[in-house]
Amino acid sequence: MRRLLPILAACLLVGACASAKQFDAARDVHTLLISIRDDDDVTFEAHVDRPALQREIEARMAHEVMSSKADQRVKALGLLLGPTVARVAGEAFVQPGTFRMVAASYGYKPSQPIPGPMTIAQVLRPLDDGRMCAVTKKDGPCLLIFSHRPGDTWRLSGFEGDLKMLKKPF
Repeated sequence: MRRLLPILAACLLVGACASAKQFDAARDVHTLLISIRDDDDVTFEAHVDRPALQREIEARMAHEVMSSKADQRVKALGLLLGPTVARVAGEAFVQPGTFRMVAASYGYKPSQPIPGPMTIAQVLRPLDDGRMCAVTKKDGPCLLIFSHRPGDTWRLSGFEGDLKMLKKPF
């Protein structure tokens, strides 16, 4: 306990230590990363909120359709097909292999060790609505969003990166 006091004091002074909520989320994010690395579909599914991701994909697609210069009939068709396309995209792209490719685009390789929860907690930023945002650099934009329901794990519920990053692995 005496060894922890100087560390806690330093954390309070610099504000660099993660909160208990960040560390709790980081443990589940760590488990998700391990499942992605190991291609463990069961654990991956337990840490992903597919309906939330599909809603987000649908909303982003609707925004793209409405902000396009396409004819109104084409826009209407795009909005009509949006939920079906989002469901298909969610099934096709929300899988461990896809996220391994996203990680590779940031320079991570399967041979590298997965960072521990303490390290992961440092790149999680609490959002005002209770979710956690994972960033790639200190003041960078959110890339991944994690949500939590009481008594449940933190689950990947949003992807703020470029949708072009989500490519189905071959």
